[in-house]
Order: sequence, then structure tokens, then C-alpha cells
Amino acid sequence: MTSNAAKSGSFKIAGDIEVHRLGYGAMRITGEGIWGEPRDRAECLRTLKRLPELGINLIDTANSYGPDVSEQLIHEALNPYAGLLIATKAGLERPGPNNWTLNGRPDYLIEETRKSLKKLGIEQISLWQLHRIDPKVPAAEQFDAVKFLLDNKLIKHAGLSEVSVKDIEAASKVFDVATVQNRYNLADRGSEDVVNYCEKKGIGFIPWYPLASGDLAKPGSLLDQIATRHGAAPSQIALAWALKRSPVMLPIPGTSQMKHLEENVAAAEIVLSDSEFQELDRADRSRSSP
Repeated sequence: MTSNAAKSGSFKIAGDIEVHRLGYGAMRITGEGIWGEPRDRAECLRTLKRLPELGINLIDTANSYGPDVSEQLIHEALNPYAGLLIATKAGLERPGPNNWTLNGRPDYLIEETRKSLKKLGIEQISLWQLHRIDPKVPAAEQFDAVKFLLDNKLIKHAGLSEVSVKDIEAASKVFDVATVQNRYNLADRGSEDVVNYCEKKGIGFIPWYPLASGDLAKPGSLLDQIATRHGAAPSQIALAWALKRSPVMLPIPGTSQMKHLEENVAAAEIVLSDSEFQELDRADRSRSSP
């Protein structure tokens, strides 16, 4: 029987758009260094087309992935996006492979959003996220640009990425923050306070790099033992842990291969016991202590 992301549960972004909690990150459907066309374009397209069949209806991308390549492939494979939420981002420039430069100038954010609309072939982006807050540009100016996008219906809902609780509170004075996307996984819990804040406020928390488990995945480790117990891979247990961590958690594991996609979706079937969850939680905290 084919696994389905519906098993991960559902969440209403901004109380409006209901998605299955296990989503997909479309950064990896690009070339090396997240630059240019992917090595196996046909496999990337097959992987994208498999998403709705597996119940994934939240797809996260950005204008900077490629740049442009990820959005264009999503358009080719999935437009007109029936039942799918395509979330994209702006705020980074790409001078070259593995090179990311912040640009939060309002004119840049607005122009790149217009370009994303064309690349995706849509009239309004359902969820748009500020990729980073650029310290070279007053945050208020960047937030005002987001409000412009909302007021002019270029985007329906807006979110933030790599922010603190203080950042979310500041932005919330200008527009309703629908989602927050920070790096977060079993081995990297630096955004714990942000997760708690989002849960309290009903804001969707999108952890990027959700499969990472670091030293916790070594053979014989607690994570390895629990994975063996469930007949699963450590990465699947790390994903199941993230899903159990909070009802607002919306993990977006990314891959350019259909086989890996199916493995990730199978994690939605895994139900960790409370004791297993707490053991993993304690293991990471003790490992992180000085």
C-alpha cells in the first residue's frame, strides 16, 4: 500500500488554507550548488508529478533556487496546481553556485515577486515568505514591502524565514505572519523558542533541513535503535519526531529522486510513543550541553 502524506495530519495556514503537515522542499531540483539545471531533469519532473499522488499539497520553493529553475520546473510539472499550495520566497540574490547574497530592498522584493508570478504561471501567490531580513535595509521598509504585496493582492498570505521571536513580533505589527521557516531538526534546536511561540500563536512553523540528526544517527545510537525497532531509517524517525514535536510543525524534506520522496512520505506512517519522543528529546539536549 502506498504511503500518503495525509497520515501526517493537517494544518490550516493562516486559518485559511488547509494542507497536509508533511510537505516538500523544492530546493534540490536544481544543479550542483543550487545553481542551474538539475543533472537529471526528467527524474526531477517525475518526482514533482508524484507529489500529489502521495498526498503532498504543500510545496516550498524560492526564486533563488537555481535561480528560477525550481519555480520553472514546478510550473512545467504541476501547473495549474489543483489542490496544491505553492509557497515561494524572495530576498536573496544568486551571484553564483553556493553563493547567496541578501537583498531586502523593497523594489527588489516586489519585482522578484512579480517575476515569480510569471514563472509559476499564476495571478496570486498563496503563501510568500521573506527569505531573510536584510540587515542593510531597515526592517520596517521590508515589512512595508510585504504589506504592499498583500494589499495589492500579489500574494494572499505572508511569512518569514530565519527569524527570532522579536522579529516575528515586529513584523506582526505590519502584517499577519502566516508561517515561519527556520532551520530546525532533531540535532539543531536553536529555534525552540520560535516553535513554542508559533504554536501559541497558531503560526505554521516550517522547519528546513528537517532530516538532519547528526551524531544521534551513529550505529548503535538511540536514534538507530528506535529506527530498527520501527523497521525504518534514522532519517524517517527524525522526521516522525519533528511531526510529533508540535501540531504547527510543517516539515518540508527535499529530494530530486522519487525513491527518496517515497521514503520520506513513509515517515508519516510512523507513530513514536511518548517515551521514544522524550528519549530522543533528552538525548539531543544532553549531547548539546556543555
